[in-house]
Amino acid sequence: MAYKDQKFINQVGKKVAEIRKSKSISQEHLVELTGFTLSQIGRIERGEINTSISHLSKIAYALKVHPKELLDFDLK
Repeated sequence: MAYKDQKFINQVGKKVAEIRKSKSISQEHLVELTGFTLSQIGRIERGEINTSISHLSKIAYALKVHPKELLDFDLK
């Protein structure tokens, strides 16, 4: 059985959405910047998929933040 930390995945998704919204970037614009699909961005933000490190890097670049900012949250 593969290890999956759903709480962590949810927190990453919430952080992506928080940063995206703080920069007034729509999901549709993030799609244009990353080349991902709208459903994929939505699923990442809702914590429905365990996205890859490469995808997080591309999202961080598109949002013009350091990738570590996508992981800057409390694990409580």
